[in-house]
Amino acid sequence: MILTLDVGNTTIALVGFDGNNNVIFSEKIPSDLNFYELLKKALSGLTLSSAIISSVVPELTEPLVKAINGLYGIVPTVINAKMYSHILRFAISEPEKLGLDRIADSAWVALNYQLPAITVDLGTATTINVISKDSVFLGGIIASGIQTSLNSLCEHTAQLPKTKLEIPENVIGKNTRECLLSGAVIGAAAMIEGMVSRIEEELGEQASCILTGGGAAFVKPFLPGRFIYEPFLAARGISLSSKTL
Repeated sequence: MILTLDVGNTTIALVGFDGNNNVIFSEKIPSDLNFYELLKKALSGLTLSSAIISSVVPELTEPLVKAINGLYGIVPTVINAKMYSHILRFAISEPEKLGLDRIADSAWVALNYQLPAITVDLGTATTINVISKDSVFLGGIIASGIQTSLNSLCEHTAQLPKTKLEIPENVIGKNTRECLLSGAVIGAAAMIEGMVSRIEEELGEQASCILTGGGAAFVKPFLPGRFIYEPFLAARGISLSSKTL
């Protein structure tokens, strides 16, 4: 099994692929330095042929490398922007500072979808990437994530309760919880649809739209059918390095 580890600000997403690029394992653990026992438990009984790490949390990268090496005797590959230079070109000033999850999303889409394309990744932050018809990463947008926005609103407002992310039943909320969910989830869908429309206007043509990330399943019901839901987009992009190095 090829194991990908996508280290985000909130969770470490573990996804395993077989030799035909089929997902055969997935799990998430918290992104903190006390990950070892949870990682060991999550991977118990699995056999790894290789491991690949994408990290936007530098202080976790080396501990993860050491943990995988200790558990399996494998030194994981830690991806960087240069590994994707044969797939993507960058129309931004400092591609080495771009989040590797955004590069992984874009690289997989560049190889597997009709271009131009727009990826929308709903995690701790909502990141939107734009790839031209010539496989050039043009840039994108970063906005607050859905749960992040909910948490922030509730933490800074005395009478708003902490609210678990769920799919709203109606746009017009009948109580505080329903109002919060409508604003967060349907509001995010409206923002995404509006941003995509403005991006396409700037591009001068329609683009493929690919939706991913932990919040994507909540937002997808409120977006047009042209938005393609790919839950393992970043992991698939990370796995490319096992085939192209």
